Amino acid sequence: MNELEYDIIVVGAGHAGCEAAAAAARLGSRTLLITQDMTKFAAMSCNPAVGGVAKGQIVREIDALGGQMGIITDRTTIQFRMLNLSKGAAMWSPRAQCDKSRFSALWRKTLENIPGLYLWQDSVTEVLFEEREGRRGAAGVATRMGMRFRARAVVLTNGTFLNGLMHVGRMHAEGGRAGDSASHGVTESLVDAGFEVGRMKTGTPARLDARTIDFEVLEPQYGDENPSKFSFLPDIEPVKKQLPCFLVYTSPEVHDILRQGFEDSPLFNGTIRGIGPRYCPSIEDKLRTFAGKEFHQLFLEPEGDDTNEYYLNGFSSSLPWQVQMEALRKIKGLEDVHIYRPGYAIEYDYFPPTQLHHTLETKPVERLYFAGQINGTTGYEEAAAQGLMAGINAHLKISGAAPLVLRRDQAYIGVLIDDLVTKGVDEPYRMFTSRAEYRILLRQDNADMRLTPIGREIGLVDDKRYRFFEKKKSRVESLISFVRGTSVAPCEIEGYLKSIGSVPLTQRRKLYDVLLRNVVTLEGLISVLPALSRFVEENGIGRDAIEEAEIQIKYKGYIERERFVADKMIRLENIAIPAHFDFNAMNSLTIEARQKLSRIRPVTIGQASRIPGVSPADINVLLVCFGR
Repeated sequence: MNELEYDIIVVGAGHAGCEAAAAAARLGSRTLLITQDMTKFAAMSCNPAVGGVAKGQIVREIDALGGQMGIITDRTTIQFRMLNLSKGAAMWSPRAQCDKSRFSALWRKTLENIPGLYLWQDSVTEVLFEEREGRRGAAGVATRMGMRFRARAVVLTNGTFLNGLMHVGRMHAEGGRAGDSASHGVTESLVDAGFEVGRMKTGTPARLDARTIDFEVLEPQYGDENPSKFSFLPDIEPVKKQLPCFLVYTSPEVHDILRQGFEDSPLFNGTIRGIGPRYCPSIEDKLRTFAGKEFHQLFLEPEGDDTNEYYLNGFSSSLPWQVQMEALRKIKGLEDVHIYRPGYAIEYDYFPPTQLHHTLETKPVERLYFAGQINGTTGYEEAAAQGLMAGINAHLKISGAAPLVLRRDQAYIGVLIDDLVTKGVDEPYRMFTSRAEYRILLRQDNADMRLTPIGREIGLVDDKRYRFFEKKKSRVESLISFVRGTSVAPCEIEGYLKSIGSVPLTQRRKLYDVLLRNVVTLEGLISVLPALSRFVEENGIGRDAIEEAEIQIKYKGYIERERFVADKMIRLENIAIPAHFDFNAMNSLTIEARQKLSRIRPVTIGQASRIPGVSPADINVLLVCFGR
């Protein structure tokens, strides 16, 4: 017997695959996760960190929905920082350095203890299809070891492994990452099924031996003094012991050495044809793009608390290893550095995501889902978010339930997927706060308020998490009510206002009005007002609820205005376009609009309005056609 049956098969155990498999199994589907190497679940193939600008918001959203990434990050964090605290709350972004070995090991432990989730170590070589009522659907996969696994739905999360090719100078070798073989056969079976395929490129820097680094001359960068965390669960503790990162800098001498290797660079000599990430360029790309810049800032990051391996963030390269070594040794503090392995570039197949529905199910093949770098994205967080949504929707599909599609005003995850499906990609996609038009609504602090009820409704949020969510929500509301209804005399906060450079009060004022001042904080008021402090303590109001209440008070006007704009746009999302509508028959549309609409096949006027090349005039034509 060489054929086994499951409800859902997930191919690839990177960040997308792990979230997809965990979600599908926890929702009740009998799930098989297939991976080439069971020692590398959710491997941090590039930098050993989770979160960052906009990415941190995504991780909190994953956690709020009932995903695993935030929990596993918190339990393996070695440094935590909240970025952009000098800006508005919409820009605050959590980021954590992780122990990458413990991160992967904890993911394995988590997966191995989910009922209904099974693991298989092998390489998938083919996606199996079947015809049902004139529609082609996914039916399972075949593997290198000769196994044929049947399933009602298949989720592909192949990362950089599809026909992966690694480059160091003029040398190249097949592989999905250093030490792992490439995956062959999947691309070919998908192309035969009618999919369009493209090629992308990414890269990584050399890994350094800490024993050969002079840390005494480097500038340390410490984590937050009072660190926060990603998960909203109360029993997940913030990191206690933090390790520093270090700042280092290139120089004109370093640049001169690097330029000597340009003629052997696969990026510049035509060897690499894949499209690379503009927002995470290699060091040689930086020297070409910013030719007049004399130095570049780099970040030296530990890969764990019990290893000597360090990651040099900002120094990705595919130059010959000798050039990389010589240049590194001209950087202050790295004069005697030893490298564990050189940086390299990797090319891999991806499938333009305009071939997907918003559920991440493919348009050419039913019950087949794509998540992660196979869709042209980059980043652990973007991949994990897609994996979570693909796993949820694969389960909902085979269960006959309505799909879960998050709107752009509901989550960064909604922005991510809508961008991919509607606009496509011409380079590896990376999330930024600037991509979200409703970022005041989509803050990291309120991800649970936005998404935990949704996670509860689909069955991914358990009783324990939901009880805590309800308590927190109640505490936030009660604190806002107390602040709104309590007044304070000038003498009670005169010293506090003076200490922070704020104008003293001249008469009694409501705490709510005082808190509207930019420099006044709720924590500061709690520290000087006994009645407020007592209320907080008696009601068990924690740090997260205090932060949420303060943001809701300070940004109330902005939040309401953005909510109003979002609600107006939602009206366009409620005007459906028939599935097989012939756009080419509408001569009142521009030729470009007809072409783009016919290719993307938007399901609503709202989605059509976001397609590049579809003008406001074209949208007016569609509104007249389908009812204003």
